Amino acid sequence: MDLQLTQQHILITGGSKGIGLACAQGFLREGARVSLVSRSQANLDLAKQQLIREYPGAQGRIGLFAADLQVAGQAGQALVQAERLHGDVDVLVNCAGAARRTSPDELNAQAWHDAMNAKFFTYVHMIDLVIKKMGQRGRGAIVNVVGAGGKVASPIHLPGGAANAALMLISSGLAAAYGSRGVRINAVNPGATVTDRLQSGLQALARLEQITVEEALSRATRNVPLGRLAQPEEIANAVLFLASPCASYVTGAILSMDGAATPMVV
Repeated sequence: MDLQLTQQHILITGGSKGIGLACAQGFLREGARVSLVSRSQANLDLAKQQLIREYPGAQGRIGLFAADLQVAGQAGQALVQAERLHGDVDVLVNCAGAARRTSPDELNAQAWHDAMNAKFFTYVHMIDLVIKKMGQRGRGAIVNVVGAGGKVASPIHLPGGAANAALMLISSGLAAAYGSRGVRINAVNPGATVTDRLQSGLQALARLEQITVEEALSRATRNVPLGRLAQPEEIANAVLFLASPCASYVTGAILSMDGAATPMVV
């Protein structure tokens, strides 16, 4: 299927690793231009090296921008630089930020604040800037990669789950608010996915249950009816579709991708 993404400008926050990097790979494969935002310039450089190895002719279609998106001003600077390189943003994909997994006994007020800053505001700071420009132009798409913890409470992911739930609400709410202006907003909720972030979650679960990390991984896998954890590129495939004109009538959707680990109607 031609996703009609050739030469579109895709801004990906958290684009240097994991699902964000898998999204960058997919968009480059479709002929798009990508701007990757991450806190670490070193991680961005490594990501670009990998992307160029996979797509040797794509060097001119890749932009790197180091920014801490917990700081609104840095989000604005990254956006200005990305638009200077590639023009208006056609698609925003948010993958940046992850709340630390914490058992209930380890929680305190700062942990709740940290989770909102790490996950909710890293998304909001970029969304607020980009969606207004998209609305003025009358077109655009935003895909927020959120997480299954926003629908199903986990004892080791309560602050992060609260941030995820808030992101789902604003995804559907902004979709309604900006639909008449030609902007689509959707969210994807991955379950356990084989990325660097998986390890911290397994470690927190192991501490809570007093088991080994290996046993925590085995339990997580057994809980998935498909019999395995998701790969980043599988999540990216859904993101690409939702970002593309092929999904032109899909907005306000919250797509669960947990391998049916938690059967639910909504």
